[in-house]
Amino acid sequence: MSRGSSAGFDRHIQIFSPEGRLYQVEYAFKAINQGGTTSIGVRGVDTAVVITQKKVPDKLLDPASVTHIFKITEGTGCVMTGMVADSRAKVKRARLEAARFQQDYNYEIPVDMLSKRMADLAQVKTQKAWVRPLGCGMILIAYDGEKGPQVYKNDPAGYYCGYKATSLGVKQIEANNYLEKKIRKKPSWNHTETIEVAITALQHVLAVDFKSSEIEIGVVSKDNPKFRVLTEEEVDERLTAVAERD
Repeated sequence: MSRGSSAGFDRHIQIFSPEGRLYQVEYAFKAINQGGTTSIGVRGVDTAVVITQKKVPDKLLDPASVTHIFKITEGTGCVMTGMVADSRAKVKRARLEAARFQQDYNYEIPVDMLSKRMADLAQVKTQKAWVRPLGCGMILIAYDGEKGPQVYKNDPAGYYCGYKATSLGVKQIEANNYLEKKIRKKPSWNHTETIEVAITALQHVLAVDFKSSEIEIGVVSKDNPKFRVLTEEEVDERLTAVAERD
């Protein structure tokens, strides 16, 4: 067996290769790209935004039933990227953890604690033989009364971190490079600018001009800390503003 080959070392989740790699975990990261979508999370001065593509793979499907953006609590939402079934299972567990916290402590779980809890659960799945990592990534947003808008990202390996802006999916590297340039040029945005930066970033990396039915946008802000998904009319308004500015 050649030392650089993955043969034999990817048959079980808990076996390290001689180079110290866990191939099954790496395959889970690759599974995030299977859906062919890209998602972006952006944090402004008083707003946090998540945006993703909305792909309806079959004309017989009801578009209203196809979504990658989910509400977890009143003030916390997320965008899921990767395998749809795994994504829904992770969202269901996140809602359960949030509900347990609310029941135990009588206040809504902070987004950083929820992100940490979901990361801990994901990490356990990288060390037990009878489970597998979920092939999806999660970007969480919420408005914290003390810290302001928050953006957190979780991956299948159990790593989590807070971000000014981040992305997941097929065009993750290109999107992160674009967002870095935007932040370097202007490190803070107001409510409208935050939404428009997220739209511009997604359009830039995918090289397409979206219709309002082709993207989903979730928002939390200081003025409205409850997580909500923008309607098609609101999305169309922002798309028009971006087009006119460009």
